[in-house]
Amino acid sequence: MTPLTETPQVLNVGLPGFADAIGRAGGTVRHIEWSPPASGDLAAGRALARLVNHPAVEAANRSAFAAYLAATPVLEGAGIARDVIPGMDARRILHAGPPIAWARMCGPMQGAIVGAILFEGWADDADDARRLAGSGDIAFTPCHHHGAVGPMAGVISPSMPVWIVREAASGRRCFSNFNEGLGKVLRFGANGPEVIARLRWMAERLRPVLDATFAELGPLELKPLMAQALHMGDEIHNRNAAATSLLLRRLLPAMLRSSAPRDAMTEAAAFIAGNDHFFLNLSMAASKTMLDAARNVPGSSMVTAMARNGVEFGIQMSGTGDGWFTAPAPVVNGLYFPGYAIADAAPDLGDSAITETAGLGGFAMAAAPAIVSFVGGTAADAIASTASMAAITLGRNGAFTLPAMDFSGTPAGIDARKVADTGIAPVINTGIAHREAGVGQIGAGITRAPLACFAQAVTALAATVAED
Repeated sequence: MTPLTETPQVLNVGLPGFADAIGRAGGTVRHIEWSPPASGDLAAGRALARLVNHPAVEAANRSAFAAYLAATPVLEGAGIARDVIPGMDARRILHAGPPIAWARMCGPMQGAIVGAILFEGWADDADDARRLAGSGDIAFTPCHHHGAVGPMAGVISPSMPVWIVREAASGRRCFSNFNEGLGKVLRFGANGPEVIARLRWMAERLRPVLDATFAELGPLELKPLMAQALHMGDEIHNRNAAATSLLLRRLLPAMLRSSAPRDAMTEAAAFIAGNDHFFLNLSMAASKTMLDAARNVPGSSMVTAMARNGVEFGIQMSGTGDGWFTAPAPVVNGLYFPGYAIADAAPDLGDSAITETAGLGGFAMAAAPAIVSFVGGTAADAIASTASMAAITLGRNGAFTLPAMDFSGTPAGIDARKVADTGIAPVINTGIAHREAGVGQIGAGITRAPLACFAQAVTALAATVAED
């Protein structure tokens, strides 16, 4: 064996300890961060190897992503859930996230369901409502199973007012409940008299004003409004101040021309103007409308939903239809309000990660410098988070551009294969709910979707795709 005559230069892949030993011995070493694909899951790794660069999967993803890009969400107006949501029968309550039984629900979701039962008049008090919820006489199903989405607990009951968003070309509709604002609100599990009174006001006073307004205004395209809000500092998940203002600017002239009673009109305008989160529910419904256009493309690994129920985090994928792939929902290690800590937090909760699935929210954090400190980061972190999502997406959405990144489109079209392969998990910015019903929001932060969901998804997809 010929002895080495030069100092070895080594590339170390894997365990950093080997690089340390070479460095101590005087060698030149460069460590390359690497981990096995699919977090070392052998079955998922084999499935991934079959799907990467598979012609049928690539073609399916081009089709699904093009359908998402082409979708045009149009706000038609508002309606009552039982009248407009498919399958919304008399004793059904919708909730956020993947399916879950009453006994396993987290505190905020149980509290919101109690509030919905009281709002519907199905029980006289909270104790009776809890007994009814556990009796089996009420059906609980995910919002996503009915073309709907809801933030945090996501609870929608038959008599609640909902937004109606239509996809212009197909006519397919998506729905979301109304945003109540902050404080003691149903979506965080509060169910006291003031919460029920606000829900009744929204159904009996706000919705009729909106009906009269849209009778004057007509359908409203949402993508241009959302694109403008991104240029004004929103990321359209946790910050919707610009989007809400733009919406109110469009509504007010039609509202003033409408037949709505003046006092109800004044109340409605004041409520919207005082609630920076009012547009959130519309952002979610618009995002679902765009993503539903990409559903059910055989062979596609594009993610069409990410959602959390406070116990499990779940994803759906175009090529596997309505099936859920789940893992335990993470507890967010974010920025907590004074007096609260991570021990007080419920695990991640809500359908609002549909915005990230559509290339907004955390994927568009570069657009929202005003919010990054609120969720515990810096402006540089926000740009880095957005940039990193390009590694796990199918392309960019040119309708949603980011001034801080030379007006490039937001990364969009999460590819479950790329997530499993790179180990880069989708970023989500989120509010944090207290683990007990009704306390409300106790902080905000940035979290990541569990990688296990994506490993399950690629394994399931591989079983449906023929060998190349």
